[in-house]
Parts: sequence; C-alpha cells; structure tokens
Amino acid sequence: MASIGKLDVEVKVKSDAEKFWKSIKDSATIFPKVCSDLYKNVEVLEGDGHSVGSVRVVNFAEASPIVKSAKEKIEEFDEAKKKVAYSVIGGDMMQYYKTFKATLEVIPEGEGSLVKWMCEFEKATEEVPDPNMIRDFAAKNFQEIDAYLLAA
Repeated sequence: MASIGKLDVEVKVKSDAEKFWKSIKDSATIFPKVCSDLYKNVEVLEGDGHSVGSVRVVNFAEASPIVKSAKEKIEEFDEAKKKVAYSVIGGDMMQYYKTFKATLEVIPEGEGSLVKWMCEFEKATEEVPDPNMIRDFAAKNFQEIDAYLLAA
C-alpha cells in the first residue's frame, strides 16, 4: 500500500497581502513571466484559471528535473480568506502520486504577508519520495513573486 502524507511551508514576504493575492489570482500570466526559470507556461483549459472548477495545465521550465507538467483543477477559492486549493488531475505528476492536493493562503502580517502552502498526497508506490522538491519549488516561487512585486 502506498503511503499518504502532508508537507507544508510558510514564507514571509514583504508585499502586502492584497497585492500578493492578486498575483496568485493572475498566476497563469504572472508565474511564467516572473518565474521563467520555473515555468514555461500556464494554459487555462476551462474557466478563468482561478475560480472553482477551473482547469489549467502548468508546463514547467526545462530545468525541472522530473515533472514537466501538471493538470490542475481548482477545488476551493475564497476571496475573503485569500485562499485557494487545487488538485492535480493529470500530467507527469500522476506517475508519482495517486492524489495530490495543495492549498495556498495569503495572510496579512504587519506591512507584509505570510504565504502558507500545504499539500496532501498519496504516493503511487512506496519508492516515490515525499514531494520535498515541490514544497521547495513553491517557496522559491513565492520569493521570486515577492521580489517582482517589490520592484514593480
């Protein structure tokens, strides 16, 4: 039986919560533009790319060592809480994880924000490592977005 697990990361950013949240909502455009070392493109297949039911394909940059694409479906979107949750429903990632669901929340903290990212996963096999690399990827992504917003 494959194992089930959780991972999370919290990243303090200097950007205010409203500004950072706006970049998350516009991630299909912002992520490939700002984090071209991480993302090739984000293609919205259904919906607007951020509301519940939206489906998008994330194509990662050439430097991505294992996973080249992930098809994501937005499961939860809460504007007031600045929170979004998505499940991976296709792409390379499904070779490694039977299920993968992530939640991202932007929390106001002083003049900046706290960005919380958490994932729950079920490995396809016992040999599959925990998605530490994906967690670290998310943290790097938030840091790059913050730097971009501060420079804008």
